[in-house]
Amino acid sequence: MSISGIVVQTRPEDLEAVSEELKKSGLCELFFSDRSGKIVVTVESEGPRDEMQKMTAIQNLPNVLSVRLAYSYYGEEEDEAADRGERDRLMSAGDPPQPLNI
Repeated sequence: MSISGIVVQTRPEDLEAVSEELKKSGLCELFFSDRSGKIVVTVESEGPRDEMQKMTAIQNLPNVLSVRLAYSYYGEEEDEAADRGERDRLMSAGDPPQPLNI
C-alpha cells in the first residue's frame, strides 16, 4: 500500500469547482488549498502503478493544470506481517532440524 501527497494546480477562479470534482472523484482526499489555486491531496493506492493511474485520472479532470507528486510512502506492513506469520508457523512446528556433522 502507498500513501502519496500530491499538489494539484488550477486557476484561482476554478479552485472551488476543481475541489468539488476531486471530492466527488473518490480518487483522493483533500488536505489543503490556497487562493493561488494549489490543492494538496492525499492518495492511497496499492502500489506505483495504481498511484500513477490515479494521478493521471486527477490530471484529466476539468480545469486541472498540473499534478505534482510531493511525497510517497510505500508501506511493507503486510509483507512484514506475512513474514512474521510464516516465522511463527515454523517456530511452532516443533524442533528445528539439526545441522549435519560431515
